[in-house]
Parts: sequence; C-alpha cells; structure tokens
Amino acid sequence: MTLTLAQAQRGQRLTIISIPNEQVRAQAIRFGIAEGSEVCCAEKLPAGPIVIAKGKQEIALGRKLAEKIEVKPA
Repeated sequence: MTLTLAQAQRGQRLTIISIPNEQVRAQAIRFGIAEGSEVCCAEKLPAGPIVIAKGKQEIALGRKLAEKIEVKPA
C-alpha cells in the first residue's frame, strides 16, 4: 500500500519509495534521506508542514512537496 507523505499519520514509521523531483531528492540526500530510508512522521501541522524525523534530526517539508513524495508503512 503506497501513500504520499502528506497522508501519513503522526507517529507513523514510513519507508520512502520515491522522491520524483530531482532538486528535492538532492536536498534530501544531503540530510541522509533517500529512497529506501526509514523515517517517522514526527508532526503533522494542520494546513502546514509535515515534520519527519530520522535519528536525532527533524526536517519540515511543505505540504505541496509532501504530496509528491511516495511512502509506504515500514
């Protein structure tokens, strides 16, 4: 079952399947997040960003961007 990062629930562990945008993929790799990485949806702000956590770092992604990133439950 695949969904987008924007559809994830708070506290859910996810595996990233695809990051279609090349620029976004390059930025994510700099943070140690790539396709196949396991992350956690740390926070989901109403009509705001999605915060994902990997290890001790948290990254906030805009909703429009989160809608383009495919994930599956880990």
